[in-house]
Amino acid sequence: MKTNDILYKITTALSLDNETILKIYDLASYKMTSKHLENLLKRRYDKDFAVCSYEELGTFLDGLVILKRGPSPAKQCNDETVELTNNLILKKLRIALELKEPQTELIFNLADVNLTKQQLAALFRKENHKNFKVCSDELLMAFLEGLDEFYYTGDTEE
Repeated sequence: MKTNDILYKITTALSLDNETILKIYDLASYKMTSKHLENLLKRRYDKDFAVCSYEELGTFLDGLVILKRGPSPAKQCNDETVELTNNLILKKLRIALELKEPQTELIFNLADVNLTKQQLAALFRKENHKNFKVCSDELLMAFLEGLDEFYYTGDTEE
């Protein structure tokens, strides 16, 4: 799945405006300009479209965790580079949004994906665990679609 699509779907589902997104990057100590952000959120065929790097997406997710939950004292000195996988994206979203198992299950259900408790738990296990399951692009896309439905507030105009 494309990083730009993931960033766009998360920001849309959570109704984040550009100012808030810039604040999220700032919380993660990443210098993001409003112009570059606009280019990241453009569609692939639009003029000035810019590809979102894995670093930019990962930093956004880290900043989202800080925005929603506050800074983690344990992660202050961790400069270790971690590969951004679909499983990690799912985990960071679950942490940032403080989603418990029933809510996570509901989000998948909203996208017509029914997972057992064991299947759901397998997505959040460490990679070297015997019951670890890789989160496919389709499964991540379904989660993001369910997230959009989960946070949908409806049209406020009458």
